[in-house]
Amino acid sequence: MKQPKKILIVRPDRIGDVVLTIPMIHVLRKHFPSSEISMLVRDYTAPLLKSLPGLNQILILKEKQGKVDFSENLKMLSDENFDLAFVVHSKFLLSLILFLSKIKTRVGTGYRWYSFLFNKKIYEHRKYGTNHELLHNINMLKTIGIEEKITEENVQFNIQVDEESKQKVEEKLSETQFDKNKKTVIIHPGSKGSSKDLPFSKIKELSTLLAQQLNLNLILTGSKSEIEMCKEINSENAQIINLAGKFDLSELTAMISMSDVLIANSTGPIHIAAALGKYIIGFYPKVPSCSQKRWGPFTNKKLIFEPEIDCSNCTMEQCEKLKCMDSIDINGVLDKMKPLLKN
Repeated sequence: MKQPKKILIVRPDRIGDVVLTIPMIHVLRKHFPSSEISMLVRDYTAPLLKSLPGLNQILILKEKQGKVDFSENLKMLSDENFDLAFVVHSKFLLSLILFLSKIKTRVGTGYRWYSFLFNKKIYEHRKYGTNHELLHNINMLKTIGIEEKITEENVQFNIQVDEESKQKVEEKLSETQFDKNKKTVIIHPGSKGSSKDLPFSKIKELSTLLAQQLNLNLILTGSKSEIEMCKEINSENAQIINLAGKFDLSELTAMISMSDVLIANSTGPIHIAAALGKYIIGFYPKVPSCSQKRWGPFTNKKLIFEPEIDCSNCTMEQCEKLKCMDSIDINGVLDKMKPLLKN
């Protein structure tokens, strides 16, 4: 393909989705060194892209009361005059806007009723979990003749840690019993509910065992809606530092950059940690659409735990009924973690 002047990557969804799309930028930059590359995201994920090498522009999806603003987005995208757009995630209305903005080449899924709005189509079913989300994203580049073998060893994220945010985090830590001479473990117990989580009682049990048996900085993180959940863990373990609700996304990224290990269910921070080269302890169901095969952290620095019961053709309903995630043995998790946490 002739080098396009302006390329757009469309990913207006959650934190983890955006992180797993970032490697597309670096591959495109390798093949099109003089192209202008932009990414369209929601406002709350934009900090992940700040000062990102290879990215020229961050566009923020225009919304009114949580809904896509048709006229404002159409004007914004039409004014930009993009040559090429990769619609990594988009529903009908935004796909229509991209079509009407007269972008010459629009790459998107071939499996939606509105796929006629794309003039280059990728035929891969993501929902069956046969491939990792990041690799599905990279495979979209095949439609314009780019084939790259991306692995956990050669993947590039290059997320930048904001120095001002790092200073704010250090100020908040200075008000706690945080000890720079100890290893730091972040426990992020919440998620947005897109997967089946390790039961809260098990996360609480693991937190308590870590506090009792190892000499660490243990830090709880979470959104404002998860403050009470984290308080329940912290109330029984006073040495655990509860910073839930204290960070914006830039500060959370800075906090993760200052840690050694992150413990979480399948949620955005797990992908930030992987992108920053941190070790991850993760918990995933066997349901194909939300399994580690599709949504696990794309790194070789990880310990992933799945249900220990033997099941086949797993579904969300079956996982709930059989209480699959409850079968994960927390003492076994701790035993495997300990070698990572020795000073």
